[in-house]
Amino acid sequence: QVHLVESGGGLAQPGGSLRLSCAASGFAFSEFYMSWARQAPGKDLEWVSGIYSGAGDAYYPDSVKGRFTISRDNAKNTVYLQMNSLKSEDTGVYYCVKGVPPGGPRGQGTQVTVAS
Repeated sequence: QVHLVESGGGLAQPGGSLRLSCAASGFAFSEFYMSWARQAPGKDLEWVSGIYSGAGDAYYPDSVKGRFTISRDNAKNTVYLQMNSLKSEDTGVYYCVKGVPPGGPRGQGTQVTVAS
């Protein structure tokens, strides 16, 4: 059974940074593409980053490109999202996703709030 547990969310000031982590279990983590997605209040789920099983090229939409960095540690079954230069519009619940959202299973999410 796929189990994804996100952590690292919280309150950050505009321009600040946060690092999210996702601990995965229940599947062969190193063999799967992993993603991060977010959902702001009243908005649809947005795919914000993805990384192949062997790392390499990552996906970022224009809204986060140059500010967010996804990485993974296959030995620890963990995927990370480093978020820099945070903006108020980055506020939302961030989900770790096995595969690509919205179809892939995801964790319970971690709240990120960017406010001064």
